[in-house]
Amino acid sequence: MARTPKLYKQAFLTGCDYKTEWMLEWFVDNFRLENPTIPLVFADFGVKPETLKKIKQSNAIHAVMDFSKEKGMGWFLKPWAMLNCPSEYTVWIDTDCEVLGNLNGIFKHIVPHKLSMVEDRPWSKRRQELWHNSGVVGFHMKPQILHAWWSAVKQNPQVGDQEVLHSILDPLAKLTYIEELPNVYNWLRLQLQNDNQDNEDKLVMHWTGKKGKDIIRTLVKDQYEYVAPDPKKFGAIPPPKDRLRASDLDQVFKNTIEDKDGD
Repeated sequence: MARTPKLYKQAFLTGCDYKTEWMLEWFVDNFRLENPTIPLVFADFGVKPETLKKIKQSNAIHAVMDFSKEKGMGWFLKPWAMLNCPSEYTVWIDTDCEVLGNLNGIFKHIVPHKLSMVEDRPWSKRRQELWHNSGVVGFHMKPQILHAWWSAVKQNPQVGDQEVLHSILDPLAKLTYIEELPNVYNWLRLQLQNDNQDNEDKLVMHWTGKKGKDIIRTLVKDQYEYVAPDPKKFGAIPPPKDRLRASDLDQVFKNTIEDKDGD
């Protein structure tokens, strides 16, 4: 049963609304397979009532925060959820991230007054300036930059939460408020598919964009095709050990193409 929020020493935080809740059980199962005990807090941006019921019944999620009344905000609610997460050391992680390993080591990269983030190497390369990806964000307590990010989102939401954060940070501010995370904590789809960059030790595979969601649909289909989740519980059945993972990229991409051809 999801518990009433209390202050955790360390916790992971994720969230979604009804548009992207189809990825949530897949995300939670992968996360819990590799990280069975650390608290996971869920931010409800407006999931369906039946989904919320399953979440609250789940032992996989420790606490639920309700942001469902903030209509139309979607991913822009991320910094607001971060500001309200009941933990001293927090790591936000998007639900389109495939967790491939234990993430306890990420907390040693969190420092006071900063946001710990991976450089968005594909965007930095293409836009000829330093970008950081907001799919995985670590922080201690509630740093001032997190307040500034949320304030900017409220005043001028543009494109996405990552773009808003980038818009308020000049090069000097990036040095002041961003702590670099090792790339293995947020390996981006474009690095794999477009830039031919991979690392067998990556811990989080971030399936960004529409193409990434197509890949996740293939992964979800494989994961639950033969072992159907208990409809009365959320994250009740662990994913099979032999399911497709990011390490099986050729097979994942092949299945994705075949599924499209069959539509």
